[in-house]
Amino acid sequence: MKCDGVKPACQQCVRAKKGDCCEYDDGKGKTRTQILKETIAHLEDRVRQLEGGSTVSLPASVMLFDPHDLSTYSGSSPEGSFGPQVLSALPEKAKRVWPDPSASPSSPWSHLQSAPSPQPLAGTPSLQDIFFDERHSPFQPSNEVSLMLLDIFAPHARQCGLEIDMEALRQSVALPITEQRHATLLNAIYLWACFISRPEDLSQNEDHYLRLSLEAMPDALNTGRYIDAIRASCLLSTYFLSNGRLPEGAYHASAAAALADQLGMGKQGEMDTKSFKTDAYEADRILAFWQVYNLDRCWSVALKKQPVLTDGLSSRKMITAPWPQEISDYKMGHAVNSGQSPTIQAFLGGQISANGFSAAALRVKASALLSQADRLTEDWYSGMTVTAKMVEDINKLEHTIALYLSTLMPVDHLDRMSLEDKLSTVVAHTIAQTAVVFLHRHFATENPISAEKCARASQMCVSLAKHLGEKDFLFLDPVIGLCWSTFADCSVFRLDAIERTWPLSDSSEVVGQLATLVYAMNELSLHFPFIGSALSRVRKRLA
Repeated sequence: MKCDGVKPACQQCVRAKKGDCCEYDDGKGKTRTQILKETIAHLEDRVRQLEGGSTVSLPASVMLFDPHDLSTYSGSSPEGSFGPQVLSALPEKAKRVWPDPSASPSSPWSHLQSAPSPQPLAGTPSLQDIFFDERHSPFQPSNEVSLMLLDIFAPHARQCGLEIDMEALRQSVALPITEQRHATLLNAIYLWACFISRPEDLSQNEDHYLRLSLEAMPDALNTGRYIDAIRASCLLSTYFLSNGRLPEGAYHASAAAALADQLGMGKQGEMDTKSFKTDAYEADRILAFWQVYNLDRCWSVALKKQPVLTDGLSSRKMITAPWPQEISDYKMGHAVNSGQSPTIQAFLGGQISANGFSAAALRVKASALLSQADRLTEDWYSGMTVTAKMVEDINKLEHTIALYLSTLMPVDHLDRMSLEDKLSTVVAHTIAQTAVVFLHRHFATENPISAEKCARASQMCVSLAKHLGEKDFLFLDPVIGLCWSTFADCSVFRLDAIERTWPLSDSSEVVGQLATLVYAMNELSLHFPFIGSALSRVRKRLA
C-alpha cells in the first residue's frame, strides 16, 4: 500500500488501526526510531569508553550533558538573563517527574507519577532523561498529555488572565518544537491545569510543571521569544499570588511588566522583535500587553506597591496600544489600529471608544479604575483636610466609574448569560465598585455622604455574589477575592459604628451582608488559598 505521507500517521496505518506504529522517512528529518537507535549506539560507545578508561574524544554532538543545566538549552550560563532570580524562585520541594517503570502501561497517567529528583550526573544519562517526550524535548510531555492538559485549562484561560486562541494552541502541539509556543509558556499552562484540578491526583504534578516553566524561561529570553516569556511570567505570578506566595508572585509580576515596558509593548506597533509580524502575531502582542497591564495594576493595589508599567503624559511614556478585542474578531481580521492616541488616559478622562467593549477591554478598564483610585488616595488618611483638588479628583473619577458601569450588562441579566460572560461581568462590576470604596473609605467616619457611598458599593457587591452558584467559584478571577476582602472590611467598619451607638441600631442587614461575603470568600478559598487570612479575620470579628 502506498504511503500518503500524512502526519502524524498515514491513512493506511490509521485504517489498519496501527497509527501509533506509523513511522516513515519523509526526507525532512529522522524518525524517532532512527534517533533512538543512533543515540543508544552513541551511549553504548560512551559506556564502553568510560568502562575501559579510554581517552578518545567524542564529537560535541554526542557528548554527555547534564539535563538540568540551563546553559545546555539557553546557550549561556545559568547566571545570565533571569537565571539566578528564576532559580531562587524554585521551591525546595520541587521535584521533577519522570516515567514510573512500575506503572501499568495501560494507565494514561503512568508517565506522570511522582518520583524523586534524578541524582546528579555520574556518567550516562538515562534514556528517560533524554526521551521524556517523543519529540526529543526535555521540557514537554507527550502530545496526548499536552492535549489533555490544554483541554482542562481551556475553560479557565480568562480566569487567570490569558486571552489566547486555544484552538490554535491545541493544533500547534502536533507541530515541530520550533513552530510551537515556547516551553516556558506551555508548561505554565500545564501548571495551571494541574492547579485547578485540586484535589485530584493530577495536582501532584504542579511542582513538576512549575520547575519546567522556570527552567525554560532563560531560553525564551535568549531566543527572543519575549511574548511567550511575558505570558508565562504572568501565569506564574498569578499562580504564586493565588497560593499566597506573595514575594514570588510579586517578583514575576514585576519581571513581566518591566520586560513589556522595556519592549514598548504599550505602544501601537512599536515593539522591537525578531519575529515576523503577522496579524496573528500583532493580536498576540496586544493581548499579552493587556494581560500584563491587568496583573500589574490590580495586584499592585493588593501588594501596596507602585505599578511598574508607565503611562505618562509624554508620548514616550503614554500607553497607546489599542483595546483588546475578542479572539474571534482577530481571527476574522478585524484588528483595530488606534494610531498614537492615548488609550487609558482617554478612558479615564471620560472618552468612550467604539472599540472598547469586548470582555477583555472591559476587564482592562476595571483595572485602570481600581489603580487610579488607589493612586489618588495613597496619601490620604482619616481626618485629613479635604482640599478642592481632592474633591475635583473624586468627582472626576466617580463620573468615569458611573459611565463605565453604564456600559456593563445589568446585574438582573446575569442569570441569562453564558457562564464565561456572567463571571466576566461579575468581576468587572465588583472591581469598579471597589474603586468607589477606595475613593471614600478614608472619609467615611466624618462624612455621611462618603459612608453612604461605601455602603451602597458594598450592597451592590453582595447582590453580585448572590448570583454565584457553587460551581461558579471554580472559574472566578482570583482578584475578586481582594475586592471581597475590601468590602468585608468596609462592612466590619459599619458594624463597629452601629454597635457604638446608643440606643443600639439594627445591625441585621450588615451582619447579613458579612455572612454572604464570608460564604463567598470561603468558597473562593477552596480554590485560591491566598484569601484564607482575610477570611479568618472576618470570621473572628463575626464570632
